[in-house]
Amino acid sequence: MEATLIAVGRILRPQGRDGEVRLEALTDAPERFRALTECYLVPPPDGERRAVEAVRFQGDTLVLKLAGSDRIGDAESLVGRLVSVPRAAVRRLPPEHYYLFDLVGCRVETVDGMPVGVLQDVLAGAAHDLWVVREGSREYLIPAVGAIVLRVDLVERLIVVCPPEGLLALED
Repeated sequence: MEATLIAVGRILRPQGRDGEVRLEALTDAPERFRALTECYLVPPPDGERRAVEAVRFQGDTLVLKLAGSDRIGDAESLVGRLVSVPRAAVRRLPPEHYYLFDLVGCRVETVDGMPVGVLQDVLAGAAHDLWVVREGSREYLIPAVGAIVLRVDLVERLIVVCPPEGLLALED
């Protein structure tokens, strides 16, 4: 059992008759699957460990062959499960880049120490991401840009922002 598993893919459907499955990559680097030798299937919560026998791309579609999945019925039983890896196996990011699973749950406050809320989600945008921060019934969309996000401290689980005037204004 692994302490922390990170989902990197979701099994969509069987591929062919030999137990292979089509996978939706939940990573922006699907080529990482080429080096995958084992994974954990979730649920169960602590994952079911499986060897990865083969990985191939069919166009842009990722196809996996997992140990113990040799027939179409085996593959059908895997549909919907998450393909996960231990946190320690996740590749390191360059400075100032963060994984969503590291950011969600961080407290957000202004440079003056005013609590804004807790980061709940990240909405991908064309120019930049928007961080969804909630405090009670209030929700703020904070642009994830260097001029606003001054500090991200994953150890303290704290994000410090310098919002422009009006960004955190409440509508009455």
